[in-house]
Amino acid sequence: MKIRVGQGYDVHRLEEGRDFWLGGIKVPHTHGAVGHSDADIACHVICDALLGAANMRNIGYHFSDRDPQWKGVDSKILLAKVMEMIREAGWEVNNIDVTIILQVPKLNPHIPEMKRVLAEVMNIDEEDLAIKATTSEHIGFVGRGEGIAAQCVALIKK
Repeated sequence: MKIRVGQGYDVHRLEEGRDFWLGGIKVPHTHGAVGHSDADIACHVICDALLGAANMRNIGYHFSDRDPQWKGVDSKILLAKVMEMIREAGWEVNNIDVTIILQVPKLNPHIPEMKRVLAEVMNIDEEDLAIKATTSEHIGFVGRGEGIAAQCVALIKK
């Protein structure tokens, strides 16, 4: 068996009055992430980690923010397309570990639904997807509520 690991990292600015899509669900909050798509940072870092592990570049290469077809797109669609790409290349997900860094709102109540939705999109077992949330202890752009960051590690196998 061949295995590979990939890593994803992303940041988005938060803006008042926008919908806040995270982990495939709409999270109630006064601010939402700004991006070309729906700015679902969890989907984005998973895509980057999977693409990196499969040596297929990154999300921006495949879904450019200069391409109008991706404007406002549901990031679950991008994640499903990435899964198709890596499966066509013979890869399967072993496990994925996501960390979301956000000061507010608290995400723990939403994590079970995020796991359910994203595991369904990727057609993997929920037990193979870990999603964790942490704050930045009021330090930096995340701590001031100006943005959100996320990182992900994915292990794939062939």
